[in-house]
Amino acid sequence: IMEDLGRGASYTVPCDDYVHVVEFSPFDSGSAASLLAYGGNQYVVVGTCRFQEEDMEVEGVEFATLRVFHHALRVDCLAWSPESRLDKLPQLIRFCTAAADRKVRLLTSDLQNQHEVKVMEGHTSYINHLVFEPTEGKQIASVSDDHTCRVWDLEGNETTTFRLRSPGVSVCWHPEDAFKLMVAEKKGTIRFYDLVTQQAILSLDCGQSPLMSADWCLTNTIKVGAVTGSDWVIWDITRSSYPQEKRPAHVERAGNFRWSRVNENLFSTTGCPGKISSQLLVHHLGHPQPVMIGSATVGAGLSWHRSLPLCVIGGDRKLSFWMTEM
Repeated sequence: IMEDLGRGASYTVPCDDYVHVVEFSPFDSGSAASLLAYGGNQYVVVGTCRFQEEDMEVEGVEFATLRVFHHALRVDCLAWSPESRLDKLPQLIRFCTAAADRKVRLLTSDLQNQHEVKVMEGHTSYINHLVFEPTEGKQIASVSDDHTCRVWDLEGNETTTFRLRSPGVSVCWHPEDAFKLMVAEKKGTIRFYDLVTQQAILSLDCGQSPLMSADWCLTNTIKVGAVTGSDWVIWDITRSSYPQEKRPAHVERAGNFRWSRVNENLFSTTGCPGKISSQLLVHHLGHPQPVMIGSATVGAGLSWHRSLPLCVIGGDRKLSFWMTEM
């Protein structure tokens, strides 16, 4: 039996400031440790994480800061580039951010004295999500309240624009096929686009709105999941444009949906940050109830580790990590 309030985090890392976004790099950086970036008001911290599940020498979690990047405004979302490497010299850290000034920023550093910021302008409203093309990392896609999904090259040129019918809330790139992009819209539609023909090739329908967050299961790409209203919904894209499964998840509106990177049946959802606490739920498709309930004070962001069933949420001067027993 699980307690209603949920359990505290498995591990925490103290931070100097309120953490608004947090992302594990989903890519192999050539290091045994995982790259992690977190950001808030005018800063992004990039570091590495090791957990006791990976290394007997570690007690709980070991976080090492690689660099603190100054950022003009509060960071609203962040995405890692697959080009980030720690095993070659010079080392390379590359990620992009979006902020309230409607600009995408590409940050590149060798962690020595070469630091570069490229600003990309074009969106006319709030940017909700962005992602790098995962095979080469030479393109970025972003979605916005301006009813567009835009694709950029690293020089800041807008190479493709898709007009949407409502605000774009999530964007995902196919892990092997660099020409397929998934875009989720607030009104409840998810469309897959072919970047060569620039046409929509498939669409999914929630049957309800608002859709707040969607994710493509990168370990089994026939699965797509989302949170809409207070429910989670999951599609098998080979079977129907309507969800296979739908369950109520959170008492109030749900905020984030993220698939685990290690198990195609494992995913997590968060409630919209409440005044006091925000709920993290980890679900397994074979189980009617959540397999883990975590409680975080005013959580922000949600990201899964690349190789462990572990997710992270930012909060007030801390990162909270939850390990799911498989």
